[in-house]
Amino acid sequence: MKAFHLLLGTACIASLGMAQAAETLTVATVNNADMIRMQRLSKTFERQHPDIKLNWVVLEENVLRQRLTTDIATNGGQFDVLTIGMYEASLWGDKGWLAPMTDLPDDYDLDDVFPSVREGLSVDGTLYALPFYAESSMTYYRTDLFEQAGLQMPDHPTWTQMAEFAEKLHKPGEDQYGICLRGKAGWGENMALVTTVANAFGARWFDEKWQPEFDGPEWTKAARFYVDLLSQYGPPGASSNGFNENLALFNSGKCAMWVDATVAGSFVTDESQSKVADKVGFTFAPQETTDKGSAWLYSWALAIPTSSQQKDAAKTFTAWATSKDYAKLVAETDGVANVPPGTRESTYNEQYMAAAPFAEITLESLKQADPASPSAKPVPYVGIQLVTIPEFQAIGTQVGKMFSAALTGQMPVEQMLTAVQQSTTREMKRAGYPK
Repeated sequence: MKAFHLLLGTACIASLGMAQAAETLTVATVNNADMIRMQRLSKTFERQHPDIKLNWVVLEENVLRQRLTTDIATNGGQFDVLTIGMYEASLWGDKGWLAPMTDLPDDYDLDDVFPSVREGLSVDGTLYALPFYAESSMTYYRTDLFEQAGLQMPDHPTWTQMAEFAEKLHKPGEDQYGICLRGKAGWGENMALVTTVANAFGARWFDEKWQPEFDGPEWTKAARFYVDLLSQYGPPGASSNGFNENLALFNSGKCAMWVDATVAGSFVTDESQSKVADKVGFTFAPQETTDKGSAWLYSWALAIPTSSQQKDAAKTFTAWATSKDYAKLVAETDGVANVPPGTRESTYNEQYMAAAPFAEITLESLKQADPASPSAKPVPYVGIQLVTIPEFQAIGTQVGKMFSAALTGQMPVEQMLTAVQQSTTREMKRAGYPK
């Protein structure tokens, strides 16, 4: 009997030792559908790696960016895996705040990842984040409403045409709005969309000497157009709507058109979440006087801060979540059309192309997006819907708040642009530009 108790005690001690040996990774991510899916499917990862446990912190986009920026700049060490974009990857990697993504598993097949995506997450050839998905922007529209109205969506619509369509399709009395666009303030929310509109009108954030150009004719036309379009033909409370809110509106049948991230393609065609899944058409993001910079390039990626004490375990997880095996798992559990898009050439096989009616537009938009040449005029910066300088996060957020204020009628467009010009000029001078 004593021998039994001794064995039992030894087994308990061994079990306790194994439990203590398990590493817990804190993963910070954004509250969109793809990341929620990753959290759900990560149970598979934990079964495959019983020595690694995952603690999830899921946040709204603006809050996530604020939390991560504060934590990494202060070396806080709250998180082991960060969900970031190309903007942060290049700037934080350059500062030495992110662990290089080297020594990946042999079967990871980094060469399968699109070169433009790899380059956007690298600094001087060193990769600092692994892409979970990549996106451009596109136009979603209701084929049934267009047919009923006798309208034809062109392959490459202009913003002027979009306004004409919105006017004819806007029926607020029937809870149907001509167009849904981002209005929620934030450099990664409304300014992502607004900047592509401005690019299409020939505008740019800065001239070649880093002087802001918000008082120029291109920005004036673009800003007035955006505010008038959304004020007249958008849903009520548009200034509060970001990606998630507009996705919900479109899927509930309240938006005749929507211009936003290509990653939404699998959501709007999913019958379990979209009432209009069989009535959605896809085409390129609108252009106007130019097509340069009219569609963005972005990637949500997973990175490891140098402050993490569990880098090896964190790399094991990030490699799994961005791998071909993860894509296969999504296809098996949620359907092939829901595989994270835009990162791997192998994703765009015959089966995927047949299952995903948005895939061709997505792929072509990603190929055409050129962050090094985002405007009809020369620029001193890299980035289509953003400017890859450390100061942009604060500047872009402030500008986003002013555009949101113009959208709610708190200030006229011209007054708003004057304020934007003054505040941006002041911040750039304070930061020492040109450098």
